[in-house]
Amino acid sequence: MTVPSPAGGAGVDELLDPSFLDGVEELPMTEVRALRHRAEQEEVNLSYTRRLLQGRLDIVRRELQRRAEHDGRSLVDLLPEILSEKGRGPAHGLGRHQTVQPTSPEQFETWVNGLAPGVDLSDVPSLPDDQLEQAARALGEGERTLSERRRGVQQVMDTVAGELARRYREGLADVAQLLADESRHRA
Repeated sequence: MTVPSPAGGAGVDELLDPSFLDGVEELPMTEVRALRHRAEQEEVNLSYTRRLLQGRLDIVRRELQRRAEHDGRSLVDLLPEILSEKGRGPAHGLGRHQTVQPTSPEQFETWVNGLAPGVDLSDVPSLPDDQLEQAARALGEGERTLSERRRGVQQVMDTVAGELARRYREGLADVAQLLADESRHRA
């Protein structure tokens, strides 16, 4: 069985490399902002991928539960309950305002589907228990590693944002210049 590349692939690997932020204090503001934007984009991509993965995992787990409890309802009847926030704990997002969209939703869906190769999740009720359990384990492990990588990217975002804040706080950056730069980008 081939294991899919880690969530986010090489782009996230680069962000998570301990040397990625080396010298950030000396970079020009435009480069620091570019680093922040890059990290934001990767975080949005990982967040989107996690939502896809979590939806599939919730469906698989609920089907296993339905079978174990001999619940007579169909999986289709249970979908509104499964896909709602009921039964989930509180959100653990950081409440970040996102200004970007996922770059390649199809690629992220392919990655999620690759976590349980040979298990067709388009017809979960017809799958045997062993395949469902295999899918639940694979998706659960994928979710754990994806979430860990996402937290790492969020730490990079926080470090870069902290550097930007430090520059403004210490008078090393000018808000008027930022606004002028942004208006030029929009034009």
